[in-house]
Amino acid sequence: MAAATIGLLVFAAATARLFVWPDLAPLPSRVDAIVELGGFGIRDAATLALAREHRSPFVAQSTVIEEAGTERCLPPVPGVTILCFHADPNTTRGEARSIGRMAQQYGWKSIAIITTPDHAWRARLRVARCFPGEIYVSLSAMPATHWAYAIPYQWAATVKALLFEPGC
Repeated sequence: MAAATIGLLVFAAATARLFVWPDLAPLPSRVDAIVELGGFGIRDAATLALAREHRSPFVAQSTVIEEAGTERCLPPVPGVTILCFHADPNTTRGEARSIGRMAQQYGWKSIAIITTPDHAWRARLRVARCFPGEIYVSLSAMPATHWAYAIPYQWAATVKALLFEPGC
């Protein structure tokens, strides 16, 4: 009984630290690119707020295939280049690979990823495997109704990333 209780407490603490209140470094005043990942949440507002503060000359958004290669995924921001891309595969791993290619193309050395708290740890892990520069994570809000789905999903996706897909 004691071992089960301790195991449950460790699991709850890990869940809280990884997926609810991730430990994130503060964003610097400037990065080479702001990259909005796809998924649940209200990410556009967080992305556009940083862009309007001129924290980066580039904003890249993971979006639907119809907008890929255009500048239509987000409203224009003066002085900021908007890039719309569709990852193939349409997963965090695919997004990380796309980020790596864009970073090489545009010479990015630092990025700020915009995602939700549940996804922050795994997104950083995936992107770090494909992008050798500085990676910061900025959080966007996530509807409360998504938490019940998000936590089990992130645990499963984290196990997959750690054990079955270790590369870029």
